[in-house]
Amino acid sequence: MQTLVIISHPTIEDSNAQQFLRESTPAEGVTRHHLEAAYPDGKIDVEYEQHLLLQYDRILFQFPFYWYSSPALLKHWQDLVLTEGFAYGKNGNRLSGKEFGLILSTGIHESEYRAGGREGYTISELTRPYQAMAAKCGLLYLPAFVISKFDYRDDREKKRLLVAYQQYLTKENDGSLRTAEDWFKGQLRTVGKAGLSDVDQRLVDQLVGVLDENRDHLDDLLWSLEQMGEN
Repeated sequence: MQTLVIISHPTIEDSNAQQFLRESTPAEGVTRHHLEAAYPDGKIDVEYEQHLLLQYDRILFQFPFYWYSSPALLKHWQDLVLTEGFAYGKNGNRLSGKEFGLILSTGIHESEYRAGGREGYTISELTRPYQAMAAKCGLLYLPAFVISKFDYRDDREKKRLLVAYQQYLTKENDGSLRTAEDWFKGQLRTVGKAGLSDVDQRLVDQLVGVLDENRDHLDDLLWSLEQMGEN
């Protein structure tokens, strides 16, 4: 799984949420592409951007949710890069089958995005244009990843956010318990062991062993249930 995160934020250095996400990005399998840094003059290299898109399995837009949409440069990028003959239309299936999702940061709690809430509409309703774009380009649309009121989160909440963000970037999108377990084991075997003492590394190995043992028990239970169903 190779993931491209296309970021649009005109004042990214002033954003605590964006700095946290940058530091939380896995070192392998994920490429960050900040449009305002790449194109400070707004002149987008369309050929390069289209070539870049073809290299990845999962394409994510990451931006602050300004007035129910993205910063201007990301919209400009869409207009120029997702062209007929490349992203849609006759012979325009170059992105078909890739995954696409949104990583949105908001200043108010996500629960306010609903009928009766302060915003009155759900995130899903307000992001319909992106869903339509994905459908037109043959992209598989993922549920949006929403980060609300980041500056009000405590350390425990930020740790949970870090794991959830890394999963959104790198975990296979099948929703199964096995996939989640495999993802966690992969993290424990690589990132989780980086710079650890021998004692802590042995603890990580034990945790992986527990996950494997639990998986064996679940597989046995599933087999038993299947046998009961056949009888």
